[in-house]
Amino acid sequence: MGRAFEFRRARKEKRWANMSKTFTKLGKEISVAVKTGGADPELNPRLRVIIQNAKAANMPKDNVENAIKKASAKDAASLEESNYEGYGPHGVAVWIETATDNPTRTVANIRSYFNKYGGQLGTSGSLEFIFDRKGVFTIPAADVNREELELTLIEHGAEDIVDQDDDIVAYTSFHDFINMQRALEAAGIAVTTAELRRIPNNTVTLSDEQAEDLIKLLDRLEDDDDVQNVFHNMNESE
Repeated sequence: MGRAFEFRRARKEKRWANMSKTFTKLGKEISVAVKTGGADPELNPRLRVIIQNAKAANMPKDNVENAIKKASAKDAASLEESNYEGYGPHGVAVWIETATDNPTRTVANIRSYFNKYGGQLGTSGSLEFIFDRKGVFTIPAADVNREELELTLIEHGAEDIVDQDDDIVAYTSFHDFINMQRALEAAGIAVTTAELRRIPNNTVTLSDEQAEDLIKLLDRLEDDDDVQNVFHNMNESE
């Protein structure tokens, strides 16, 4: 099957193995969305997207409602969203998105991970030229009219449409993300997940041994409770 397939499978298994961690991450996303846009998903597109993703992750409805209620309370803790950029071992660019109530703790931890695993934390904006922020929509291919779907996607800003296993994946610019979300809702098109990702526009090819070095750093970052997402530019196509 090849190293790239095994790497992706291992990363996917790692990402979803700990359901508690997944629910915690979604809870933080809900908290930030409510704080910035209100508790009504009909009036808060960001919250509506997160609720949809929570459903796809099998997060119980009660958990979602409790997270919204908790974030709406006057004494609810405020979470600060911050990005950190650096280079992991063997020159791989790594972008980390966090949500934390203690930025001092978070940056200290992230710096220690880079130092321990042969990387170096960089300055804000140092990797802007490597990563583009894109909207990514995963749509089940079954029971959809492919031609009509593609017309809808293209009309509302799809930059690329690809087949991935049993799904159709559409990519948009960051600015077209909410417009696409609303268009798919209006058209009654089921979406498994809708998310913003950092997509690398150039990649670094590593040997198996070098990839293992990188994975140690990525795993440690993802295990940190303050970390929401980790992106990198290692070439996974070989």
